Amino acid sequence: MNRVELGDSLELIKTLDDESIHLILSDIPYGINYDEWDVLHNNTNSALLGSSPAQAKSTVFKSRGKPLNGWSEADKKISKEYYEWCLKWTPDWYRVLKPGASCFIFAGRRMAHRCICAMEDSGFIFKDMISWEKDAAAYRAQRVSCVFDRRNDTENSQKWEGWKIGNLRPLFEPILWFMKPYPIGGTLTDNIINYEVGGYNEAALKQSDTLNSGLEICSNILKVKTEASDRGLHPTQKAVSLMETLIKLVTKEKQVVLDPFCGCGTTLVAAKNLNREYIGFEINKTYYNNILKRL
Repeated sequence: MNRVELGDSLELIKTLDDESIHLILSDIPYGINYDEWDVLHNNTNSALLGSSPAQAKSTVFKSRGKPLNGWSEADKKISKEYYEWCLKWTPDWYRVLKPGASCFIFAGRRMAHRCICAMEDSGFIFKDMISWEKDAAAYRAQRVSCVFDRRNDTENSQKWEGWKIGNLRPLFEPILWFMKPYPIGGTLTDNIINYEVGGYNEAALKQSDTLNSGLEICSNILKVKTEASDRGLHPTQKAVSLMETLIKLVTKEKQVVLDPFCGCGTTLVAAKNLNREYIGFEINKTYYNNILKRL
């Protein structure tokens, strides 16, 4: 069962049998123009992913994204186009999951609502939103006064001292928790008997809370410590211990975990550590080779 395949997940997932997966856990593209693989809309503009003096000095933000207001009227369609991109894979995710099985999706704060709508429109139940609190986050909000200083506008610089342009430090990321409905006429307990999915392992979560110094026992807020080994293989790499917590929450040993957008393979590493079967798809050959090395 354990395997990693190189290619487009939209095609590779069609090779999986119906109701063969116990859990889907994936850090999907956020659609916020982070890199080429994250541009999921038609309006690319000539400056998108280019560089500027600010990018040249940054150790984190290496390429230019779009401003929140966009560069053109066409940019207003980006959110809808992200929803349409999600709809390309959500029906197959629904098909391969066992009834009552969970699906955890890491989705960006800005577009998470579109992913939720696509999942619901494909039949999923949106069960909860888990708050993952990171121990560090890149932060670059520009001071308004600095903009006015460059314009030699002393009056407005003083008037807007202390104000910034941009976002607050993004320490929180949503983990969207979906469930495939169990058969009508039965109960969730019946589903657990028939398919061995549908509940969550409170004992395992308490253990993870203790090991990772969680904020509250068995709450929907997760906090894990990022290790040195959790960095350097992918620009959006997640901590192995975080993925282990989610896998232990809803699966048992030998059950099958699928990651259709597996990046550097953290989900698969976590599944292997926990004696779960795993399947992963990755379209980038460099990341794919890194996954094989990690495993």
